[in-house]
Amino acid sequence: MRKLYTLLFYLALPLILIRLWWRGRQSPGYRQRVLERLGYYSTEKLSPNTLWLHAVSYGEAVAAEPLIAALLKQYPDRPLLVTTMTATGAARVTQRFAGQVIHQHVPYDFPGAVKRFFAHNQPSIAIIMETELWPNLIKGCMRNRIPIILANARLSAKSFKGYRKMQVITRSMMNRITVIAAQSQSDAARFEKLGATHEQVKVIGNLKFDMVPRPDLWEAGLEWRGEIGNRPVWIAASTHPGEEEQVLEAHRIILAQQPNALLLLVPRHPERFDRVAELCQALNFSTERLSEKNLPQPSTQIFLVDAMGLLPKFYRAADVAYVGGSLVPIGGHNIIEAASAKSAILFGPHMHNFTAIAEQFIKVNACETVEDSKSLAQKVINLLENPVHRQALIQAADQIVMESTGALEKTVREISLLLSQRDSIQFADPVHTELFL
Repeated sequence: MRKLYTLLFYLALPLILIRLWWRGRQSPGYRQRVLERLGYYSTEKLSPNTLWLHAVSYGEAVAAEPLIAALLKQYPDRPLLVTTMTATGAARVTQRFAGQVIHQHVPYDFPGAVKRFFAHNQPSIAIIMETELWPNLIKGCMRNRIPIILANARLSAKSFKGYRKMQVITRSMMNRITVIAAQSQSDAARFEKLGATHEQVKVIGNLKFDMVPRPDLWEAGLEWRGEIGNRPVWIAASTHPGEEEQVLEAHRIILAQQPNALLLLVPRHPERFDRVAELCQALNFSTERLSEKNLPQPSTQIFLVDAMGLLPKFYRAADVAYVGGSLVPIGGHNIIEAASAKSAILFGPHMHNFTAIAEQFIKVNACETVEDSKSLAQKVINLLENPVHRQALIQAADQIVMESTGALEKTVREISLLLSQRDSIQFADPVHTELFL
């Protein structure tokens, strides 16, 4: 099965490269260091005591930040290699940890590229964030006797069904992972159903609860809010195609009752900033962009946050936060960041990527859910007009955040244990097993 998978991957290479070039039209990062994606690196080889952490995209890179900071502190003499797949993930890592970590693009899952990656970097451990499983990359770890920890591991019901369809390959990968540090008991159970043993899987908790917000961004958010005056402010964060239209319809309803209301609109992907700005203008909203002006005018109805890395600032500036990817079947985004910034939280019905966290917040009335643009508008209006209810949501969410920390310490402990026991770990595959070429 893995040989067939690899053959199909090779046949798809021209399409993969075309897609990379196409995405690079609006996100130039996709056209930079392309050879790294094929396992060719221009930098010097890394030492065998290198720590390797892989965070596929922007969301995983953000979730990995407390872990990266903890590893830098605990292992100051070890190089820390951080790999990503997306341009936004790469930008986040280099922005936050410039000069502290080594960043590379992870190779595509071709055996040759994987072999060159390990020959060049020689990591002593693989820390893979959440659920980024590639058969040849996992196989390469085993061949080089590199223990694997799946950190902050989650597996939604939808992803579980997908992996279940490739049972032969999936079970083989599960057998080769050393430790699965699951976010919740539900995640742990799904990993075990895919073939992981009970000994492999440990319920650690969610690293996102251990994220320490940057005080400068929160202070900037409060200062920014103070400068725009006494206006009701709500934010729609990490929105996607098909979702902005619903958010804008909701804002039109809100303006009918709250003419002074301001919407902070933050699309998930930077290559869509221009498109979303055009949509706002086409629907006759008075719109300004952060890239053009730091503060909105009193008459501005929508302020488009067309910059990356500033979400905590604008969460802090808002009274109510709608967390996107949830009115369309994307699976939702991280609501913990909004909770930490003390915004009252709303999200839609599609939260399958964050089921456990969403249920946790719903259970203790730390958020409210919406179904469509009309219910979104009504919930925002209610929260803007009812500060007591709004504060009750914020306090309940704040309590969850305070009570749910600790995953970072447990994850670092598991990593330290693997490093200390590396020589005695029994790997699933013989060391001499060659990758299929």
